Amino acid sequence: MNALKRLLAVLAMSFPLFAHAVGETYTQEKMDALNKAGESTLVFVYADWCPTCKAQEKILNELLPMAEFKRLTTLKVNFDEQKTVLRSFGVKYQSTFILFKGGKEVVRVTAETDRERIAEWLRQAL
Repeated sequence: MNALKRLLAVLAMSFPLFAHAVGETYTQEKMDALNKAGESTLVFVYADWCPTCKAQEKILNELLPMAEFKRLTTLKVNFDEQKTVLRSFGVKYQSTFILFKGGKEVVRVTAETDRERIAEWLRQAL
């Protein structure tokens, strides 16, 4: 039992290391493949320095593992490093969510940090 408690303590301390596990890095090839397959996709535009993005990422880390959102693929766009992608989507601000269903944009929202509204928007892509 003592070993189990130690393991749980290590896992609890390790969780912050995995806090940035939301999504894969965006590439046009990945997006094209998801669109072609008709997949539901969340494009998350973030910046490492952005407190709103961090709050959004925390919420996504809670929501995305839930069974109802398992079919949603998340691609992350780095606001500071992927300027070409930002231009192609017409995005001007970090902390932007763009949701696609079957290759078509269904929701676009910026700076939202309300968990229930985010969950509601994610459902629109499913």
